[in-house]
Amino acid sequence: MNSEKLAAFRKRVLEQGKLLYRDLPWRNTRDPYAIWISEVMLQQTQVSRVDGRWQHWMQRFPNVPTLAAADSADVLDEWQGLGYNRRALSLHRAAQQLMDRAHSDSERSVEHAFESAEFLDSHFPREIADLVSLPGIGAATAAGIRAFAFNLPSIYVETNVRTVFLHEFFPEQHKVSDAQLIALVEKTCPADASNPADDPRSWYYALLDYGAYLKKTLPNPSRRSATHAKQSQFEGSHRQKRAALVRILLQVRRDKQALDELSLALLLNEHEHKAGRPDVEKGEFSQILSELQKEGFCHKTAAGWQA
Repeated sequence: MNSEKLAAFRKRVLEQGKLLYRDLPWRNTRDPYAIWISEVMLQQTQVSRVDGRWQHWMQRFPNVPTLAAADSADVLDEWQGLGYNRRALSLHRAAQQLMDRAHSDSERSVEHAFESAEFLDSHFPREIADLVSLPGIGAATAAGIRAFAFNLPSIYVETNVRTVFLHEFFPEQHKVSDAQLIALVEKTCPADASNPADDPRSWYYALLDYGAYLKKTLPNPSRRSATHAKQSQFEGSHRQKRAALVRILLQVRRDKQALDELSLALLLNEHEHKAGRPDVEKGEFSQILSELQKEGFCHKTAAGWQA
């Protein structure tokens, strides 16, 4: 790829970014915790759904110490409707790990320190290796935190970014690998934040907004990516039944109750009947409950099961 073509591409993306810029609430903060939450929420979830839910989350769990100290069931409860429940548990566990690291690194009051920009700058991880060592943070989320919170160069590849590079550089090609895209993403990302109009943060905002526009106006270019896979049907799936049982367990907790397995199975089947689906077989129900217990979604007390 010659330098002239790359320069023309960068100019076009920045121009499109100015025209298509979306003033999203999580773009009005540099708090790495707040940006981390937005990045996780936006995974496979529409922006329109996250806008509103992110603000509510930030009111309920405004910082790392608050999230770390919360009951896991409260975190799960707040997450409902935002996709995979395990992401909420990963956020909770990661916050607890951050607090553990802070206790080890600082002799000051951690709660007081976490409220200061100085502490956030010095204790919230910036390096990819440190970020991906936390539960639930992969390479893309880590790169997003680096770019949007700290304005550091990153290789940020998510669906909208992938869409732009596929559209611009591989217009007719199918099964384009991420390795092919990553090389271009790395070459085009600004090396530093010396130019406010063309720094890592502004560059990725432009790519995201241009990519979102392309997905609305063209047959989705990301389908030509080697990573693209048609999402399996959710309704009636094992995953759907798991999610339904988690919601039932959370309601049981809100009602300050605990239920035996038979009662939970009856409630799950009632939910399935309302959706026009058959009973969940006993073996699958036991498997789901066992999975949820092992993964930390629920526990059994002397009185019965609850989240």
